[in-house]
Amino acid sequence: MKAYIFPGQGAQFSGMGLDLYENSPEAQHLFEDANEILGFNITDIMFEGTAEALKETKVTQPAIFLHSVILAKTLGEKFKPDMVAGHSLGEFSALVANGALTFEDGLRLVSQRAIAMQKACEIQPSTMAAVLGLEDALVEKICADTEGIVVAANYNCPGQLVISGEIDAINKACENMKEAGARRALVLPVGGAFHSPMMEPAREELAAAIENTTFGKPNCPIYQNVTANAVINEAEIKANLISQLTAPVRWTQSVEQMIKDGATLFTEVGPGKVLQGLVKKINRAAETTSATIESAS
Repeated sequence: MKAYIFPGQGAQFSGMGLDLYENSPEAQHLFEDANEILGFNITDIMFEGTAEALKETKVTQPAIFLHSVILAKTLGEKFKPDMVAGHSLGEFSALVANGALTFEDGLRLVSQRAIAMQKACEIQPSTMAAVLGLEDALVEKICADTEGIVVAANYNCPGQLVISGEIDAINKACENMKEAGARRALVLPVGGAFHSPMMEPAREELAAAIENTTFGKPNCPIYQNVTANAVINEAEIKANLISQLTAPVRWTQSVEQMIKDGATLFTEVGPGKVLQGLVKKINRAAETTSATIESAS
């Protein structure tokens, strides 16, 4: 069975999407639509902008979404997913890919999500850190025992967890992780504590936008970050999407479940190869590949 997976924030690069724009009239049309919907020329930043300009949350999230979704659309008839999943932001790309959301609604939600997250980050300084080489349960225990807000945020693959929370609590937790034998506990250059209780203001703001958006019946199940299970019911998809901002991304568990349910090939749709690397670390036997515009022609 074919699983299509969609990357999240951090996969952006200068020049992203330009090959799609130059080689596909459909892609060109969708990029022009995106400029109009967003009210600024995101294509200029994607195609010619600096890494610094691309790093701004309100640009990064729509840029990665556009790269993924437009690439999926250029695959045409070849794009026949049996199941989809996306890492954090990538969940929105996956929901457009499986027909639950329209391109326009998906982009609007991603843009609103990015702005809401940015605002939540400005309320109180917060951050995230990568922890390597510790068991999940031990990371969770150290987070629970550390004073302040600090939680497990991304279960990326066995032995690689990202924690999220208040700056002091993250620094203290990192010290405790190293003492407990972590290979590394490294604060990440991110603007805030994503997938933690500190995103509650953003969750509330996004909840209203999601509630007001019509979701269609998906053409295949999505394995959502919050539950790591196959979901096909529109109301359930919405509820999970709303919970996503303050809940952890259960990527390891999602991939394991997809394999259990019959996934044999994981195709990453969008910039970079981060998710393919994670899939291989979760299950070495899993086959992975990248979607390319060449495979579309």
